[in-house]
Amino acid sequence: MEAATLRKIGWRLIPFLCLLYFAAFIDRVNVGFAALQMNRDLGFSPYVYGLGSGIFFAGYCLFEVPSNLILHSIGARRWIARIMVTWAIVAAATVFVKGAASFYVIRFLLGVAEAGFFPGVVYYLTYWVPASRRAALVGMFMTAIPISTAIGGPLSSAIMRLDGRLGIAGWQWLFLLETIPSAVLGLMTWRYLPDKPADAKWLGDDEKRWLVQALAEESRRQPAHTRTVADALTDPRVLALSLCYFGVEIGVYGVIFWVPQIFNEAGFAAGSLGILVAIPYALAAVAMVWWCRRSDRLNERVGHVAAASAVAFLGLASSAYLYRSPALSIIAITAGAAGTLSILPIFWTLPAGVLRGAPAAGAIALINALGNLGGFVGPYVIGWIRNATGKFTLGLLTVACCVLLAGFLVLLVGRRLAPDPRMAERIGAV
Repeated sequence: MEAATLRKIGWRLIPFLCLLYFAAFIDRVNVGFAALQMNRDLGFSPYVYGLGSGIFFAGYCLFEVPSNLILHSIGARRWIARIMVTWAIVAAATVFVKGAASFYVIRFLLGVAEAGFFPGVVYYLTYWVPASRRAALVGMFMTAIPISTAIGGPLSSAIMRLDGRLGIAGWQWLFLLETIPSAVLGLMTWRYLPDKPADAKWLGDDEKRWLVQALAEESRRQPAHTRTVADALTDPRVLALSLCYFGVEIGVYGVIFWVPQIFNEAGFAAGSLGILVAIPYALAAVAMVWWCRRSDRLNERVGHVAAASAVAFLGLASSAYLYRSPALSIIAITAGAAGTLSILPIFWTLPAGVLRGAPAAGAIALINALGNLGGFVGPYVIGWIRNATGKFTLGLLTVACCVLLAGFLVLLVGRRLAPDPRMAERIGAV
């Protein structure tokens, strides 16, 4: 019954949620592929581009918690559909950017529009999947990050070749065309996505009963000590996880927004960047799924997060010195991307394992909100240092150290994150 039920849930929900996140991530990071042409046309310096790329997360973080609490109140189907249609409209409006000020405003509003999507999905999956099986399914969902970068690169390069058609610049075509899937998928979400297992017509009555009982039993074995949303938002465990996630997101977005320009500086032609960016992120997707399945099989989380952070550090730190060498640059960025991205789905099993209900919705949103400030800091720091020194070296070293520190912090607080004494002993042994 367990295998059959989880298989149905996996096939019915995860591909569709992955498709939604794919569209979201394309709209979030396609500015990295537009940058070479857009920066030239609008006269943006590395500082302006880095600040504008990162300011998305200021709007995103401000509205994360209220957005997720609304989702908890009215259901995932309605709220996720609203988020997707709104961000499609705002992302398309990027074509009207004329200078630094309008660039900052649009990126901030895009963050506001998308706020609540990712933590909403993570919270939504707590209704469907027991914690012991969640890392693999969250990992499948989060493969949208490397896949969107891998597919988005060649796609964006192809769209950019429309430069000048109908008097529209290539980077404007990019923002216009890549927002269409988000709007269409938002409308589909309204019809397709069930709010809870009770609404899933494709689950049999026995399967629904098993799932309800399994989640209830898990809740009894792993009681949440936080009773209210206010308690959750001030829980030291939640604040520690927020700091961990902050370091990881510095690594994720510090590289994603700049990797086309890093490869361009390594000597690759601008026309080949889309294909080249696909290589490290396609390999990272494979590593991500394998590492998450291993974590589920061993029922171990903290050690897997720490090990992935070490791999990420080695890759990103190496890229700081190898980014002028074409082949070595790709290898180093691949290791950095694989390590950093492999942290994410396993990390998100930690808060969901010790919190329930509205407190979990608020805490997951807070962790994502505070952590995603790293999405602002990463691109900004690299842009600022690149503008001041003319090199990527110090910026890449900085984001590498932030990811490594996040892994150390997870090890330090791991015992307090353990949902039961047996897990605490296992983490202590690690």
